[in-house]
Amino acid sequence: MKFTKATNYALHTMLMLVTDSSVKPVGVQQLAEAQQVSPTYLSKILTRLVKAGMIESVSGANGGYRLSRNKDDITFLDIIHAIEGTNSLFECDFVHGSECLIQAVMREAEEKMESHLKHTKLVDLAQKQAQI
Repeated sequence: MKFTKATNYALHTMLMLVTDSSVKPVGVQQLAEAQQVSPTYLSKILTRLVKAGMIESVSGANGGYRLSRNKDDITFLDIIHAIEGTNSLFECDFVHGSECLIQAVMREAEEKMESHLKHTKLVDLAQKQAQI
């Protein structure tokens, strides 16, 4: 199972914003440089996070991005869904009845993974990072 690079950048960007947690916006250039990624590419990812209501964009000379949700409520799953969507990772293409046993196993595995990601808060990771 593999998530896109966009999800990787989104998770790292959100961790940076949660760790910073100031009201002052962080510029896209600063966020991009910290991850060694193109600001143009990161801007597209940030747009998805804005649409998902996790961050907000602030215009102007001191503009940038900051959290728009309580940092204690942001989970890994929220970020992954904002970037990857909510479609299942596995879909059986065979026509052999309404309940495919393979699909059922894959769905159960996906539900367990989603449960873990739903209960993993970014703020907990930020606290661990601060202790290192």
